[in-house]
Amino acid sequence: MHYKVVVFGVKDTSENIIDFIEKELCKVDLVMTIAPKVLEHNQVSGFKGLSFLTEKYGIPVFEAESYFLNDEKTKKFIEENTFDLGIVMGWQRLIPKEVLDAFKSGIYGFHGNCGYLPFGRGRSPLNWSVILGDTRFNLNLFRYDEHADSPNVFATEMFQINEHDDIRTAQYKNMICSKNLIRKLVTTYMEKGEIPIHTDSKDYDSWYNKRTAKDGKIDFKDRTRNIYNLIRGVAAPFPGAFCYAGSEDEKNKVTVWEAHPFDEMIDFSGFAPGEIVDMFDGKPIVRTVDGSIRIDRYESEAELKVGTVLL
Repeated sequence: MHYKVVVFGVKDTSENIIDFIEKELCKVDLVMTIAPKVLEHNQVSGFKGLSFLTEKYGIPVFEAESYFLNDEKTKKFIEENTFDLGIVMGWQRLIPKEVLDAFKSGIYGFHGNCGYLPFGRGRSPLNWSVILGDTRFNLNLFRYDEHADSPNVFATEMFQINEHDDIRTAQYKNMICSKNLIRKLVTTYMEKGEIPIHTDSKDYDSWYNKRTAKDGKIDFKDRTRNIYNLIRGVAAPFPGAFCYAGSEDEKNKVTVWEAHPFDEMIDFSGFAPGEIVDMFDGKPIVRTVDGSIRIDRYESEAELKVGTVLL
């Protein structure tokens, strides 16, 4: 079987892009995703099964038995079929060379940062950008090779990360720019048959480290802006920022989904960093090293009240 346009994905963002391509650009001939059992050994924030797309659009959906696409079922499928263009949206693993080589026009995916590739290669770039307080994001649509985030750039679009964004709203902006870039890619593929890339970057290598759920631990001895950026950078659909009420016991865990800087002038020196100084409408006001932060939405079995120290 020959598949002209193939989408790789495992998330709700993957579904969004497939909807866009199907409705506005061309037919998607195949979706490559992972079988639900793969989640037993891989953490995938925002995972969504995509098998329903067969009924919705008539698109064949192949469920790999490995997130690394190196299981025997996937190897056999790649060997027995031919492919033209691959588009990756919501796939957080390298794609092996054997799969890359099977696509005549290449496999293209996204990576971005505040600078230009190869600056900011690595994991969770949009989360890191929010956490680090970056105010712009350069989204690159680039051709995959066997290395991570190589500067084989087809096209780039930039968007703003403002002080009101959390990771979800940043994802919305990322999706708008992704659609613009995919439109350019598919149009070029359909009209010219060849997809030009440029590899002449003058920037230097730097890397974002992998983030895990434990990296969402809040340190209230930190500056307010850093705490705020962490909370908004790991909000849903990611695991959320967290702390503990009184003692670091799992039953006292507090998952913080939304918060905002409160005040940096009121004298809270009589309270320790992390201490709840007041409560309004069920929302704790917590002292930080340089001011205070208001926790707007949280989950916890522990009761939060004035005087509780969040660790």
